[in-house]
Amino acid sequence: MTRVADLHKKWMKEPDYAKAYADLETEFALAREMIEARTRAGLTQDELASRMDTSRTVIARLESGRYLPSTRTLMRFAAATGSRLAISFVPAPKEQTRRQRATKSAASA
Repeated sequence: MTRVADLHKKWMKEPDYAKAYADLETEFALAREMIEARTRAGLTQDELASRMDTSRTVIARLESGRYLPSTRTLMRFAAATGSRLAISFVPAPKEQTRRQRATKSAASA
């Protein structure tokens, strides 16, 4: 059976896949952090949903990385997992910054 990690490594060699993955890095990183916070708290998705007064489906969606939750939702998630929410801005790599500027100037032309 092929492992997901092995497939990901193989697919990262494909430029389109690598670009799409890089474009979603923020969402993936947030999803990883949320899963780690829930796991550290020793909670199942059902237990976390109960603490947040929501459904397991909502928790699964939050942890999927398919969308970015509001700050208010992140604060509720942190409180329910016994965590503290910390948001920070870190400098982007120069190549990424140049690419973003090029995309913006092309879009405004």
